[in-house]
Amino acid sequence: MKTVLRVIGVLIGLGLLGLGAWLYAPDKSRADLEPLYLAGPGDMIEVAGTRLHVRDTGPREAPAVILIHGFGSSLHTWEPWAAALDDDLRVIRLDLPGSGLSPPDPTGNYTDDRVIALLLAMMDRLSVQRAAFVGNSVGGRVAWTMGAEHPDRVERLVLVSPDGFASPGFEYGKAPDVPFIMQAMRYVLPRGMLKSNIAVGYADPTALTEPTVTRYRDLMLAPGARQAMLDRMEQTVLRDPVPMLGQITAPVLLVWGEKDGMIPFSNAADYQRALSDVRLVSFPELGHLPQEEAPMRSLPPVRDFLLDAPSATGTITNP
Repeated sequence: MKTVLRVIGVLIGLGLLGLGAWLYAPDKSRADLEPLYLAGPGDMIEVAGTRLHVRDTGPREAPAVILIHGFGSSLHTWEPWAAALDDDLRVIRLDLPGSGLSPPDPTGNYTDDRVIALLLAMMDRLSVQRAAFVGNSVGGRVAWTMGAEHPDRVERLVLVSPDGFASPGFEYGKAPDVPFIMQAMRYVLPRGMLKSNIAVGYADPTALTEPTVTRYRDLMLAPGARQAMLDRMEQTVLRDPVPMLGQITAPVLLVWGEKDGMIPFSNAADYQRALSDVRLVSFPELGHLPQEEAPMRSLPPVRDFLLDAPSATGTITNP
């Protein structure tokens, strides 16, 4: 009997090893990724001790807008909006360290404070004194933190489904527990599972195209990207946002899909209560990533706001 159990154990072990070998997803080389996702070698710049992938288009003399992506994403999430904005604006978008084509930060620091320092250094490097900021999800939290801490550098804010308020698994003053399935991402990244996770950001999952899934997966397989994602999650410690939001003087446009499956649309009311100069534009049939799910439908109010829409309070629901 012991021999049989030992044989069964060996077979199970071999089966698991075989399954692991089949699912194993090694990093992709930059030599493979850059021809697909880097517009030009000049888009890789040195900023505050690390390299950043920065795409800077539009007239240099025009007002600047800086676009900040969310967790697990890249600057490519903004490309439809950027293409429609850079006739009139200087549109700057970047991959956060360890995301997209930006390599991991050699400091190992992925806190919001480090990101803010990098944004300020990038602005100085690009000779941008003031800019509008557009941020989605985690990028929204970074954007409003910039508005609170550095009002002299922030012209206005567009917060697209912004992160910041506590939610299950993310308490104030406490780093989250990173689930095992996320830890396993270092070694495996099944396309089907990744697609399902991204689809949660869409109200209509059929709007998530296969090329978009391929892009997400490719860039998550960039050297060191998965470890950087885990480090960023482990270093995220939320603070009660209300006192900071109360310090923001720049006009704010909230953009939210009412079918957001990642950050509840009900949080929009929390932002409206905390901000002094805020306008909400909501989309009943969109989710967490309106800039990807329906870029041309979600862009017009953003464009109007960035191109000198008067600051106002109120709510607009887009049918």
